[in-house]
Amino acid sequence: MLLYHIVILALIQGISEFLPISSSGHLVLTHYLLGESEPVLCWQQNRLLDVAVHVGTLLSVMIYFRKDLLSIVKHFNKPKSSEFKLGGHIILASLPVIIVGFILQQFQFSFLCLLEVMAWMTLIFGIVLYFADKFDMKRNLSDMNYAHAFFIGLSQALALIPGVSRSGITMTSARFLGFSRIEAAKFSLLLSIVAISGAGTLSGLEIIETKNYAFTFDILIAVILSFIAGLVAIFLMMKWLAKASFLPFVIYRIILGTLLLGLIYSGVL
Repeated sequence: MLLYHIVILALIQGISEFLPISSSGHLVLTHYLLGESEPVLCWQQNRLLDVAVHVGTLLSVMIYFRKDLLSIVKHFNKPKSSEFKLGGHIILASLPVIIVGFILQQFQFSFLCLLEVMAWMTLIFGIVLYFADKFDMKRNLSDMNYAHAFFIGLSQALALIPGVSRSGITMTSARFLGFSRIEAAKFSLLLSIVAISGAGTLSGLEIIETKNYAFTFDILIAVILSFIAGLVAIFLMMKWLAKASFLPFVIYRIILGTLLLGLIYSGVL
């Protein structure tokens, strides 16, 4: 893969992973525009590189929430603490996406690589996010129970379809449950740690088995670039949500989804 392709993919992933606009959807679109959308590439080279840039953003979210993560670890032996409960909620909410992700990896459905699917999901779930953002009961993560966590976890499994957006659907679910924008975003970002770690581990084993050291170097570049872009994106998004709504992201998704569908059904794409 050409170096500039890697740079583009890494930057797009870093910028879009934590925004509710679907990083995987944007990666599908980018692969299509770069002429790398064949099914065989989708489930081999493309998927490994996509996971690599996700690992870069994993590092960025771990750095950003390092204090929260350390607090969860320190309270691991204190079941009644809010930190212990938060850790339990993160684990519970992560189970559905791990199970469904494993199943999809075994079957490798080709429709998940289609630009048309990504366009429809971008549009539909952008509209859903708009309505979810109207639910504002100002709940904090301390108000979360295991039913809330499991519901958000089930919704996260939908994000395995490009265009849905992992961060978008988890924030949407949390908003439907009445959590504030900041708290919804925080839980969504913390959830990404488990989800990306699992996918990164599986793909890392695949890379080791291939012994393709040139491709491994490409992945290292992708991880570094996506890490930097991801850290900046988290900081800017949290600043934005502290004083504004998800509306700009909703508008972007509706425009992008509508534009892509128009181009697809008119035969341009």
